[in-house]
Amino acid sequence: MNDLAGRVALVTGASRGIGEAIAKRFAREGVKLALVGRDRSALDRVASGIDARVFAMDLTDSPALDATLDAIETALGPVDILVNNAGVAESAALEATDDAVIERTFAVNVWPVFRLCRATVPKMAKRGWGRVINVASNAGLTGYPYTSAYCASKHAVVGLTRALAAEFARSGVTINAICPGFVDTEMTVRAIDNIVAKTGRTREQARAALEAQSPQRRLMTVDEVAHAVWALVPHEARGIHGQAIALDGGQVIA
Repeated sequence: MNDLAGRVALVTGASRGIGEAIAKRFAREGVKLALVGRDRSALDRVASGIDARVFAMDLTDSPALDATLDAIETALGPVDILVNNAGVAESAALEATDDAVIERTFAVNVWPVFRLCRATVPKMAKRGWGRVINVASNAGLTGYPYTSAYCASKHAVVGLTRALAAEFARSGVTINAICPGFVDTEMTVRAIDNIVAKTGRTREQARAALEAQSPQRRLMTVDEVAHAVWALVPHEARGIHGQAIALDGGQVIA
């Protein structure tokens, strides 16, 4: 336990992978947890081992998002720590990236981040304390082929992070982004499946190709991302603000 015990943290995309690891890391610190995602049974599984409340909803449904925020505040109190983790990724050549792909990608990766920040950050500022951590991607720091919609969405998240950080710099609220490279999650498994289907490589070859993108020649782990997210929360991290922190073994060096 520490002086952050009792703070209210909202984690989106909390039903698996990075979100689950973040939830478990935060639970160890005694914060009050609101876990948000679409899959109620998966959220219940995560919450069963920790002290957390589950709020199943679709982040792309704006009225439902507002209602969920009201329900979280009623059940736990106002949100002090916002972790925007939910995300989707699709890969395709530019000519195959139709409007539907772009709309699906931004509907999950960008608009809920903006709406949740708009709904919570001014309230945090009025209380004089808050933390926002947006889980973006190193695709928000550089470009990759065949991922134009995804890269655009993550650049949007990084840009939003920096703009809000400038706006709220003197408020007691810190706003940052964590930008992982490939992490060993179901999303990366789908990326491997896509490589296999399109190139004829074996799964081992496809995974090795992703690992080779990092100078450390490995995938990041969900616990590493969770550690980086939590590291931005304590009082001692109050000077870390407006940053987009790459977590990719040195793949993207600004």
